[in-house]
Amino acid sequence: MAIVDIKTEITGNVWKIVQQVGSHVEEDEPIMILESMKMEIPVIAVESGTVTEILIQEGETVTEGTVVARIEA
Repeated sequence: MAIVDIKTEITGNVWKIVQQVGSHVEEDEPIMILESMKMEIPVIAVESGTVTEILIQEGETVTEGTVVARIEA
C-alpha cells in the first residue's frame, strides 16, 4: 500500500471537509471543498483508498500545492 498526498490546485479557504479519517474514497471523489472568488472548488482523491490524515481544518486558508490530506491507496 502506498500513501498518496492530496494537494490543492488553487489558493482558497477550506469551506467544507466532506470526508473523515477512515473513510473509503473512490478516485475523483471529493475530499473537501475550497471557496475561492465566490466559487466552490472540490479537492478530489487522485486514487481510490482510505483517508488516513486530514491536515487542515474548515476555515483555514491554503495556497496552491498545499498537502491537505493523505490516502492509503
